[in-house]
Amino acid sequence: MFRAKQVLVDGRPVKASRIVEAPTVVHLVLPTPEPLKAEPEDIPLTVVWEDPHLLVVDKPAGMVVHAGPGHAHGTLVNAVLFHLGASAEDLPVMPGNDALRPGIVHRIDRDTSGLLVVAKHMRAQEGLAKQFREHTIKRCYLAVCCGAPSFDKLRVETLHGRDAYDRRRFSPDVNRGRRAVSNFECTRTFGDAGLLECRLETGRTHQIRMHARHLGHPLIADGLYGPRAGSPRVRKLAAELGRHALHARDLGFDHPISGERVELTAALPTDLAGLIDRLA
Repeated sequence: MFRAKQVLVDGRPVKASRIVEAPTVVHLVLPTPEPLKAEPEDIPLTVVWEDPHLLVVDKPAGMVVHAGPGHAHGTLVNAVLFHLGASAEDLPVMPGNDALRPGIVHRIDRDTSGLLVVAKHMRAQEGLAKQFREHTIKRCYLAVCCGAPSFDKLRVETLHGRDAYDRRRFSPDVNRGRRAVSNFECTRTFGDAGLLECRLETGRTHQIRMHARHLGHPLIADGLYGPRAGSPRVRKLAAELGRHALHARDLGFDHPISGERVELTAALPTDLAGLIDRLA
């Protein structure tokens, strides 16, 4: 609203930095919210694996998984519905979710690239959801962090709750929270950065990003968990990358219908591969 000059004091637009020192009348012109719907949109989709029950895609960085405030269009759900020739009503919705998330069993952050599985019907969704609840899904991420870690392998178990100082973040430093467990392996160091394999035992929101910050090695270009982290060289590369350095590389699960094991891998995207080359 500030950017659109819809916040007025004395009839004039003001900036968000305006300090009010006395009683002031502020006029706001509120925008009409756009109704959110899950509808098919012709958006390119990288399909890694598909059968009549499941669809596994390689989500690009920058794509939101489902619609929400500020993201009415261009989501993964829109692309999946178009690919399947389906409507939102044709796919199952997890208990507790809304109609904007048809087929969605798990999510990855907007700026995280990599593998995500979508269920085409309720039985498939329930079978996958059970494996996520029991933490038997195999999920391995590749991350590039600030600073060279001193460990080869490290298991991190903490609490997970809202950060007291920034509600957009999550923190292990809470009195009450859910259990979060990550297994880190440092596979390569570059002097001022490190390449990590991160295997999840639990799947909390921002879990890897939170734990990396907790270890003193926030991910490169993570503006939420390490906005000023890294050497001058790393900060320069972070600005050029434009998104946090995290990729959901491996996904493994027991097929909810056949029981067969499915193991999938998504190649490192060109932006992260280029980052690693430049760090080396």
